Amino acid sequence: MKSISKPQKKPDFGKPIIFIFGPTGVGKTELLLDLDPQRFSVINADSIQVYRYLDIGSAKAPASVQAAIKHYLIDIQDPWQQFSVGDFIEHADRACQEIWAEGKVPVVCGGTAYYFKHFLFGLSEAPPSDELIRNHIANQIEQQGRAWAYEYLERVDPVSFARIHSSDIYRISRALEVWETCGRPLSSFTLPTEKRNGMQPLIIGLQREAEVLRERLGLRIKAMFDEGLEEEIRSLIRMGAQSWWPGLQGIGYREFFQAREHGEWSRSLIADQIERNSRFYAKRQLTFFRSFAEALWMDPSDKHVILSRIEEYLRTVSG
Repeated sequence: MKSISKPQKKPDFGKPIIFIFGPTGVGKTELLLDLDPQRFSVINADSIQVYRYLDIGSAKAPASVQAAIKHYLIDIQDPWQQFSVGDFIEHADRACQEIWAEGKVPVVCGGTAYYFKHFLFGLSEAPPSDELIRNHIANQIEQQGRAWAYEYLERVDPVSFARIHSSDIYRISRALEVWETCGRPLSSFTLPTEKRNGMQPLIIGLQREAEVLRERLGLRIKAMFDEGLEEEIRSLIRMGAQSWWPGLQGIGYREFFQAREHGEWSRSLIADQIERNSRFYAKRQLTFFRSFAEALWMDPSDKHVILSRIEEYLRTVSG
């Protein structure tokens, strides 16, 4: 993964930039191989793939794909460290500047919807993270459990409670941190409606028929186990991995650590749970991504249509 130097100025978002997003398992990584590596570089927008050591369970682009086309924001954080959406924006801005300086076009690709939303519009006016309060919340969760945190969120911020999944401990913690910091719910802080710095991306949403996506998810999870997902988990355990590590909150990891905590390690049961959670997550992803009114929705199997639309966009921006 290419290192990123600190930019000397704000990125010029009048230049071309492409978003490619879609639900887990839809085929985003395969599409990248059809892009000309002399013209495009990829900025990862998956919240788990930023972490080192989490390769198989995160469906990280294999080494062959990363060798074929340059990737940014992969393997840049240790799994016990937080990586916020603000961190993503900062790193992605730097990556854009480097890619443009090379005369290429950045392609922001992934499945973490709120990364795309905040990268496009910026952060809300909620108070910045406070390390003391964040640690206090983390200690409370460790002592009283995640169920307590989710119930607490329901009491103080029912709107965020409805938006955040019970397993998303990072976003739960952030919402509670905002409440503890200022006594206002996170949901009361609105997202900017103007695009940052005049950004005008081509936004491509990938979708497939529901049954096709379900079948692909099943095959993908089987492939993960065949490629050594269980050994990857055991390697993390030997490293001292704990279920509360931010990097282990993703689907494909948390199921193993939940099973381990309950003494119910069973490959078949864990695989079923991963598939079930992946299906639910894919539905939530699509719901969020549908809020991008300018998105062009395409089937990734129609590669010639997608590539033609990219070329049309680039001609328009260049002209």
